[in-house]
Amino acid sequence: MPTKFTVSKDKILDGLQRVQNIVSTRTTLPILSNVLVQAASGAVSLTTTDLDVGVRCAVEAEVAKAGATTLPARRLFSILKEVPAAEIEIEVDEKNSTSIRSGTSFYKLMGLPAEEFPPFPKGDGAKALTLEQPQLRDMLRKTAYAVSNDETRYVLNGVYLNFKADKLTVVATDGRRLAMVEQDVEVAKGGECEFILPTKAVAELQHLLGEKGDLKLSVGENQLIADLGTATLVSKLIEGTYPNFRQVVPTETKERITLERELLLAALHRASIMASEKSQSVKFSFSKNTLTLIANTPDVGEAKETLSINYKGKEIAVAFNPQYVMDPLRNLDADEIFLELTDELSPGVIKVNEPFLYVVMPMRLS
Repeated sequence: MPTKFTVSKDKILDGLQRVQNIVSTRTTLPILSNVLVQAASGAVSLTTTDLDVGVRCAVEAEVAKAGATTLPARRLFSILKEVPAAEIEIEVDEKNSTSIRSGTSFYKLMGLPAEEFPPFPKGDGAKALTLEQPQLRDMLRKTAYAVSNDETRYVLNGVYLNFKADKLTVVATDGRRLAMVEQDVEVAKGGECEFILPTKAVAELQHLLGEKGDLKLSVGENQLIADLGTATLVSKLIEGTYPNFRQVVPTETKERITLERELLLAALHRASIMASEKSQSVKFSFSKNTLTLIANTPDVGEAKETLSINYKGKEIAVAFNPQYVMDPLRNLDADEIFLELTDELSPGVIKVNEPFLYVVMPMRLS
């Protein structure tokens, strides 16, 4: 469909930046490497999909002739990034041959017909929920790092969201650690639902969520539509039942230790340099007012970090995978964290002064 429009370089680059992450370079369907470009009444809408996740956003433009085409997303981005002028004119003929003019530069790019592009779903008959964007962004940041990459446990390859009784619970686990955060949200009558959002959609959503504004979710049988105002994300949901995560949270622990988050993160990061690649383990030894972190690898050497802490309990030693402890420390904002322990074989629990909880399984002390 022939079209012609003029757009500012910054705006179209920003739009392409928001949608191009989904585009796979290794797709068997050429159309999925393309971005759908639709120009109409003062705006150009850009859409990409990999058939599981799709993203659409609109940018302001002067549209001389409404129409649509699809263009190779990565190449289009590369071209527009390099052109010299601030204004770009794009014109498409009936054969989807696209002319791009900017200042002294001229490019011709071959596209594919817009009709071949997969349709963008509509949220008919879906449950509707409204959230604040920064709230969900914060909840995903505190949990999403704990999802599993093991494709055989596909229900864990995403983040679980549960909207119930005016509360949103967000959980991610890979079976060796679990991150959970809960916050009050308004759940309209009949809007209660639960679903597992796949990792790729979670990453895209984190990329799109802003510092302000609302987010409208439409949750259907097997798909989610997230409308952020400036952009829309659609995603298939993971089918299956999420495991009962509450049963892995220890009901009681023996010791509760207050630690400075940034100091612990830095010390653990240094100690982990000497953790063996095979065992990935750092020993936490607690004695009176002291935490000693020890990582050693036979035939390589060892690291020892000593931190002064406020601790009066019994001596206790437990080993954890350092990455699993650093992940929540990196994604929390609190100055202090609380580490709850029972013994060397029981899970450790990290808490902060807000509705966040992290459970991590210990490793065998060698």
